[in-house]
Amino acid sequence: MSKKIIIVCICLAVIFIFGAIIIQNIKKQNIKNDYSLTENLKVTSDAFTEGGMIPTKFTGRGEDISPNLKLAEISPDAKSIAVIMDDHDHPLGIYNHWVIWNIPVSNEVPGGISHGKIVNSLGGAVQGNGYGRHKYRGPKPPYGTHRYKFNVYVLDTTLDLSSDSGKSELVQSMKGHVLQYGSLTGKYENQ
Repeated sequence: MSKKIIIVCICLAVIFIFGAIIIQNIKKQNIKNDYSLTENLKVTSDAFTEGGMIPTKFTGRGEDISPNLKLAEISPDAKSIAVIMDDHDHPLGIYNHWVIWNIPVSNEVPGGISHGKIVNSLGGAVQGNGYGRHKYRGPKPPYGTHRYKFNVYVLDTTLDLSSDSGKSELVQSMKGHVLQYGSLTGKYENQ
């Protein structure tokens, strides 16, 4: 074999290995909500309606602040709230933008949550590692219109989970503790 063929084979092998690693990491991110829950929590927002367009203010092309989430008929057994926000149309599959847990029980998750691992203004809620940051990262699709789903979980406990945890650790930690689940999906188009 010539040196060119050997080099091409080595390059293809390296691409294959890195591709497999990337796909494996994406699969870890694409955890389905395996709680076998139906949506029994109504989630709305003042910022946008179900299936509606998310205003630029709440995106990576605007102020990049989190929208408020209103919750109806929360269980009296609730001890905390968790939120997972994902891009459902990312080229790599479902892509996590935001994880936050140990939010005090309330009929509203306020908008404009501050950045950082611990949110003191929200009773010590914890923002884990979503999109490589400890903060809300709003929609910023590379092209086209993407759907962004805010999954809200009402839990019967607070979670003892490191702030360096991501979506997969949060999902694992919530198992057996979800009292209610609801979601709100909005769209944003790259302009």
